[in-house]
Amino acid sequence: MLYYSTNKKAPLATLEKAVVKGLAEDRGLYMPEKINKLPKGFFDNIDDLSFQEIARNVADSFFGEDIEPEALKHIVYDTLSFDCPIHKVDENIYALELFHGPTLAFKDVGARFMARLLQYFIKRENEKGEVNVLVATSGDTGSAVANGFLGVDGIHVYVLYPKGKVSKIQESQFTTLGHNITAIEVDGVFDDCQALVKNAFMDQELNARMRLTSANSINVARFLPQAFYYFNAYARLKENGIVKSENGTSNMVMCTPSGNFGNITAGLFGKRMGLPIKHFIAANNANDIFYNYLQTGHYEPKPSKQTLANAMDVGDPSNFARVYDLYQGSWEAIKSDISGATYTDDMIRETMRECYQRTGYVLDPHGACGYRALREQLKPGEVGVFCETAHPAKFKEKVDSIIGADIAIPERLAAFMKGKKQSIPMSKDFNDFKDFLMHNA
Repeated sequence: MLYYSTNKKAPLATLEKAVVKGLAEDRGLYMPEKINKLPKGFFDNIDDLSFQEIARNVADSFFGEDIEPEALKHIVYDTLSFDCPIHKVDENIYALELFHGPTLAFKDVGARFMARLLQYFIKRENEKGEVNVLVATSGDTGSAVANGFLGVDGIHVYVLYPKGKVSKIQESQFTTLGHNITAIEVDGVFDDCQALVKNAFMDQELNARMRLTSANSINVARFLPQAFYYFNAYARLKENGIVKSENGTSNMVMCTPSGNFGNITAGLFGKRMGLPIKHFIAANNANDIFYNYLQTGHYEPKPSKQTLANAMDVGDPSNFARVYDLYQGSWEAIKSDISGATYTDDMIRETMRECYQRTGYVLDPHGACGYRALREQLKPGEVGVFCETAHPAKFKEKVDSIIGADIAIPERLAAFMKGKKQSIPMSKDFNDFKDFLMHNA
């Protein structure tokens, strides 16, 4: 399958080029030329399939033309060495728990898949020279990518994160690893980190010196595998007789806490492939750019605001370009499939506290946005699923203070906290970042 740029000015690319390059030459994001519908029989029997079996079918639809079947199976099964279970939180509201992977965040799926796919291409082509992965993070992406690529031969990862704007636990997950992982502490906000990454891809001198790719959700190999767990959520609800489906539609509403919009975009791709999700809700924190777009039809990026739900602190979500392209720029079509919600820090705190006191379920700040949106927007007869995108212990101090409890830190997180921080301070000036890469690559 070939991939085109959302800006429509770059030549078509193979999957390998789209993965290795990350960003198209015209600064657009790669999109597959076609989205294959999965057969009716797959959905009829999806509740009899395991998570890995489901993911293999979905992956084959995306990547089967370009990767040998056994190699793709190995990539999928190795990626999904953990489950993403459904947990009932409230009447007709379920959490899709995406924090059971190595770094306890949803990005483990996409990061692990991309690491293995990139390694597959390097080995297949027997290419010489190191591939340098640049990734900007507002929290969880950095840890997921760093741990997904840790120790992978032929790949070096540079994690750019905003100074003082990620939790200590999140920071420890990518600054204590060493080896082929370099953490860069940028004096700015997430959007500054993302701009440094994008500018690096566009710099001819830098690209002539080193092979660059991105592991942010701008990369097709990062965001597309996130569709796997949307299919699995539907399968598990169907298996337990919770969701009703008829003629390709169902009563399932999916709510995704949204920052850079890669996660919800993967879900929208799933819907195009036949996944019978009735409706999507994009839940935002105070960074309400997409919410305002839904109200007005005008997309107006703004500098990101620092919030309690820091992984969603994005003022210019990259994947809006993919959503816009998927719907051919139709505001009405986008609105018909997606509604929005936006919540202040006080509203997030209120939701976390109320949910814990009433149900005993501990929400992280991002999941709280998703849960509240369903509480407010779910209609009679609908079943709501929200993405619980990170383990609440990753924000322990904040969560403990809000709900008045002492939540346990999983051993996997505690181990990161024992490591020594290793990071490179950096300004948000691109010339400083370029100079660093030129002299250290």
